[in-house]
Amino acid sequence: MTTTPRRATGVVSPSGDAAPGRGVPNPLGPSFDGVAPVLRPTPAAAPAVRIDGVSKRFGDGPLVLDDVALDIAPGEFVCLLGASGCGKSTLLNLIAGLDRPTSGSIETPAAGAAVMFQESALMPWLTARRNVELALRLRGVARRERREKALALLDTVNLTDAAQKRPHELSGGMRQRVALARALAQDRPVLLMDEPFAALDAITRDLLHEELERVWRATGRTIVFVTHNVREAARLGQRVVLLSSRPGRVAGEWRISQTVGRRIESPEVAALSVEITEQLRKEIRRNAA
Repeated sequence: MTTTPRRATGVVSPSGDAAPGRGVPNPLGPSFDGVAPVLRPTPAAAPAVRIDGVSKRFGDGPLVLDDVALDIAPGEFVCLLGASGCGKSTLLNLIAGLDRPTSGSIETPAAGAAVMFQESALMPWLTARRNVELALRLRGVARRERREKALALLDTVNLTDAAQKRPHELSGGMRQRVALARALAQDRPVLLMDEPFAALDAITRDLLHEELERVWRATGRTIVFVTHNVREAARLGQRVVLLSSRPGRVAGEWRISQTVGRRIESPEVAALSVEITEQLRKEIRRNAA
């Protein structure tokens, strides 16, 4: 016996009216006649950071950035990569609101962004806990709550045991972890990081990569991470954005779908690093020509 195949949803009868009882979707859920409901497309989330046609020059000097356009999604980890002097840090400062573009626009959340620089810039006379408390105080957190919150943030970066130590008693990696806790204390949805691990040895940097990835997954922050280290970018980013040499333009993007379990020595990190390095060399040669 042959059966007539079921019509697709929304089929119109020859008379022009919707066929009664057939192919008409039930908006409340899967219907008893087996026809699945029509799924409405989910609207795309607005970007956490939108950079639209941004150019920058200082005074009468040459262009540093030229028509940079980039959307960064909420919770995304983006690495900005490029040769020295390509405008990476300038772009980060523009996103942070520390400077203004010559042309174009930048949109960020109303709550703004926290910035973590290459140097930890901790107050040398304050303990690790009080350095974090300082950020909480500036945020308006009540005094009775600051100690508990600061200790919780130090615990987030695995540094509770060093809460009472001053910066000179801490290693470089530990100071950067305190700086990260202080940046998190600002409770901003976007975290901007300007080569924060550049001055550290390879082993300490690798350990801090793991710490940062763990904190990022736990907090859901949007992170924009500036580096000139190709492997570091391939290790950390969900997306790597390559800026050309001056003037800085977006010269390439790489999206990494599988970010769980990556390490600096992972084969996929090595393969991506080779590809990005080749493109970076082309940009450097083009600029030198």
